[in-house]
Amino acid sequence: MKISAVGIPGVALGRHNLKDPRLDQADQLVEAKKKSYAQVDVTGEDALADADAIVVSRERLPDLILHDLEFVETRLGREPAAGEKVALEKIRAALEGERTVFAAGLSAEDLQAVTVHNFVTNKPITVAEPAELEHPDGLMVRAFAASGWISFLTVGGKENRAWPIRRGMTAWDAAGTIHTDIQKGFIRAEIISFDDFITAGGETEAKRAGKLRLELKPYVMQDYDLVNFRFNK
Repeated sequence: MKISAVGIPGVALGRHNLKDPRLDQADQLVEAKKKSYAQVDVTGEDALADADAIVVSRERLPDLILHDLEFVETRLGREPAAGEKVALEKIRAALEGERTVFAAGLSAEDLQAVTVHNFVTNKPITVAEPAELEHPDGLMVRAFAASGWISFLTVGGKENRAWPIRRGMTAWDAAGTIHTDIQKGFIRAEIISFDDFITAGGETEAKRAGKLRLELKPYVMQDYDLVNFRFNK
């Protein structure tokens, strides 16, 4: 996923490790040759339109809201069609109340009426607290979670790794993020919830405690599930 950083000087642009401490916990419990965090692409203000989410300092949030408000005012002055006008007036009210387009509570019909307009604030926006400006790693982890993304884990052997996926994806979808061959030959997913894994003190211990579950393609992945995919090669 892509996150644009606005007014966050401590975040370097480019590929960024999501240093979720839960992967560090897993790495202490399961031996592997390397540890690989989930990653996101961090971009600057020039890539706001293409970003999946935004992190912004509190001081710069009004700039983003004003950008969209100015567009709405201009568009309303051009006598748009009735459906678009209704949606734009709702958006204007939200923006004037210092709420983003994403948080405006628009209906599906409203969103369809303005679908051609790429509002800057019509995406998840995480506002950085002052302390987070000094510790951007935690900020990026929070923005990732707030943007509707989660991770699942594969552990042991060559690598302990966190894999990013959109919330709501199934086990079958998740298998495809590792390799299409795993998805095509999917048999089942062996799942241990992260809490059970930590409570038991490791993967082997969780299995002995009966915490491993066998799930099929429709299973909806939960954040930081430990997964071992069984598939036909």
